[in-house]
Amino acid sequence: MSKLVKQMLSDELRRRLSGVEHALVVSVAGLDAQKTFKLRRELRAKNIRLMVVKNSVARRAVEGTPLAPAFEQMEGSLAVVWGGEDVVSLAKEVVRLAEDKQFAPFAARGGVMDGARLTAEQVKAVSKWPSRAEQLSLLVGQILGPGAQLAAQLLGPGGALASQIQQLAEKEQAAASGGEAAPAC
Repeated sequence: MSKLVKQMLSDELRRRLSGVEHALVVSVAGLDAQKTFKLRRELRAKNIRLMVVKNSVARRAVEGTPLAPAFEQMEGSLAVVWGGEDVVSLAKEVVRLAEDKQFAPFAARGGVMDGARLTAEQVKAVSKWPSRAEQLSLLVGQILGPGAQLAAQLLGPGGALASQIQQLAEKEQAAASGGEAAPAC
């Protein structure tokens, strides 16, 4: 491959990955065309992109970017996977597909998160983290929890008092109506 073609490929990859801060490197060697098509379709449904790249071209394209550590010490046929809601959802989807027997040779090889290199084991660990939506729901629950508890504590005694007043009123009403009407014998 000529230097001009390599430079064009590198520029195109740099353009596609501009603004991407986290990505995973996966192995797709051994997948036939039908499996690759199904894999790409499943990833596309989750707004995740997959691109097979040559190591030297990828290293040149991401040089000086936060993605550069992902390609350090990588050899063999690789593909870059990026997109999704966040790095956790990306890792969850890659690990799920890697465990699917339908895509048997597909496997995570590493990646980068916030400029730090990830190994394949770390990608599996990240996939077990709560996603952004789950983290937000936990946070909202923690924020609203004390307020709900305070509201319950404030309303509890008032409700008990109102119930006691209602019972007294019902007793007085029963006594007042019972005293006026004599029982029939």
